[in-house]
Amino acid sequence: MPFYWLVLGVLTVWRVTHLLIAENGPWDVLVRLRRLTGHGFWGSLLGCFYCLSLWVAAPLAYGIGGGWMERVLLWLSLSAAAILLERITASQDASLPVTYSEEEEGEDVLR
Repeated sequence: MPFYWLVLGVLTVWRVTHLLIAENGPWDVLVRLRRLTGHGFWGSLLGCFYCLSLWVAAPLAYGIGGGWMERVLLWLSLSAAAILLERITASQDASLPVTYSEEEEGEDVLR
């Protein structure tokens, strides 16, 4: 398999998955789609980048891959590469946990 198809596959999986998970789309079509799916299987699928990338990668791996073994390995590899690309491009603020701290009680002072 040429390197060209691997790169196209990774970028396609990342782009489609990111589009469905995090973007509004024209006229908020994708927002409406996510609301319409609710909290069931499809709603949880559209809320998890990792899960959705597997589903998006499957038809691409089938189309790009040669034999069944290559298709299975390519399916998982395309998903993994899209996840790594998402982690690299994601906002650093979004991945940091919220910290909570309290000041020690001292003298009663109005602030």
